[in-house]
Amino acid sequence: MRFLPAFLVALTLAAVATLGAQSGSKYSTDPPAGWKVPRTADGKADLQGVWGNNGVTPMTRPTQWKDKATLTDAEVDDLKGLLARSVDQGGDAIFGNLIQIALNAKDKGEFKQTSYDPTTGNYNQFWMADREWDNRTSLIVDPPDGQFPPLTPEAQARRAAAAARPRTRGPSDGPEDRPLSERCVSYGAPRTQANYNSYTQILQSPETVVLLQEMIHDARVVPMTSKPHLPKKIRQLHGDPRGRWDGDTLVVETTNYLNGFQGSTPDVKITERYTRVSPDFINWQVTVDDPATWTRPYTFMVRLKKAEGLIYEYACHEGNYAMEGILAGARAEEAKAKKK
Repeated sequence: MRFLPAFLVALTLAAVATLGAQSGSKYSTDPPAGWKVPRTADGKADLQGVWGNNGVTPMTRPTQWKDKATLTDAEVDDLKGLLARSVDQGGDAIFGNLIQIALNAKDKGEFKQTSYDPTTGNYNQFWMADREWDNRTSLIVDPPDGQFPPLTPEAQARRAAAAARPRTRGPSDGPEDRPLSERCVSYGAPRTQANYNSYTQILQSPETVVLLQEMIHDARVVPMTSKPHLPKKIRQLHGDPRGRWDGDTLVVETTNYLNGFQGSTPDVKITERYTRVSPDFINWQVTVDDPATWTRPYTFMVRLKKAEGLIYEYACHEGNYAMEGILAGARAEEAKAKKK
């Protein structure tokens, strides 16, 4: 993991000038006077470097903010203060929706910092990256209500069938039965989770852009030529990306997924737009289009912050203690079942 101590929940996020920012907000990412987008040797916008996705803004708008697209600076400061007073750096790492946890604490008068695995616990919050804040109440900017579009009947049926399956450990005859993330193969791409190995390094050349994700060191190699997508029958774990420039915005369109993205079918199309809006920030806008899953496309925007450090090695491997424990647990369950 990336060991970045977080002695306090330090928060410095900003409103996006083109996406619901509040004029005059102290969280604004407006560039310095006279700033111009830096250029590569071939004249393109220079997006190179390491960029962090550590924003605290949730993907969907919390119920407490149903009709509120942006917050005042005072409201942001109030939440920051609550978390600074409540989060225990020695307690379980918080992987969930930190904003929703804070809002629930305001409603109930109690902050509960519990692990997603209460049986065995987790490593502590000290090792999580510092969070960034802005005035937005959701990453989703379209639909305007900050929610995912409705599921199609087909998708509703798929999810109902999945929910009806018995909640067991699942197939565990060998490592190959376990999910790709458990096996340290991949967390998918593009990976959007914040706060946990959530850094991307961008490298550019005239004909290729590389998007190197810190998590499991997945590198997406994006051709910047007119080369067509692969035939539909050829599928890849991270899809088949193709890039182009729209002015100073890098556009990456990905199809031909093997497994899909965020609950979609493999036929989903992901369109990413990377726009450098200041020396320290890139607006990363992602549009997800899968007519077999959602009734309309949706778009969310993540603010990537310039990082001074390097991408760290993600030293995860299939032979780790967790895999041994998972498979040993499955054998113990089988032995127990035979005795009944």
